[in-house]
Amino acid sequence: MSTTIQWGSAPRAVLFDLDGTLADTAGDLGGAANRLRVQRGLASLPLEVLRPHASAGARGLIAVALDIHPDHPEYETLRLSFLEAYDQCLADTTVLFEGMAEVLKQLESAGLKWGVVTNKPHRFTLPVMRALGLEQRAAVIISGDSTAYAKPHPLPLLTACKQIDVAPGDALYVGDDLRDIQAGRAAGMPTAAAAWGYISPGNDIRNWGAEVISAQPGDLLALLGLALP
Repeated sequence: MSTTIQWGSAPRAVLFDLDGTLADTAGDLGGAANRLRVQRGLASLPLEVLRPHASAGARGLIAVALDIHPDHPEYETLRLSFLEAYDQCLADTTVLFEGMAEVLKQLESAGLKWGVVTNKPHRFTLPVMRALGLEQRAAVIISGDSTAYAKPHPLPLLTACKQIDVAPGDALYVGDDLRDIQAGRAAGMPTAAAAWGYISPGNDIRNWGAEVISAQPGDLLALLGLALP
């Protein structure tokens, strides 16, 4: 694994995963999971227990909150209840990760396009991006239901690159989950693993196969030949 990326030509774009990479959404996702616990007469779990599982969405959070998995007969009902609860609180505490606002400004100043490719359903992605003030600034927004396949399939990333007219090899993909890196590699994109994100226990980020591991958002700029102002 390297600390740099060998670009064939000057990088032209950066695509971000949303939850756990661009924005800290764990408080709102965890809040939805705790609503399910409260409905069952259980005490809310501390955010630090729920946080590492936030990138797995409903599946991961229902598993840690209630120990119920997709093969359980109640799972689909709980998933719908989770989504309904999240719809009511999806922008209550969500913020950009520290340093990310500066990264986006620097990308824009340098003329690099940036966008979001997430597995989050579009009906949640847009309100979150809007609440963050980023809906109009992003060059592209691809959600989990925007294409026929979600990550780790490369189609969402390839679709994003096509929409912004950037070759996959000229764009960096940044994510905090193994499936992000798998999707990026399958799409022929350089990848950076976001170590500041929601890394679940026992999930060794060093084994994902990313070109680089970035400890904080500002580290991404050096990969692109840029520097924080």
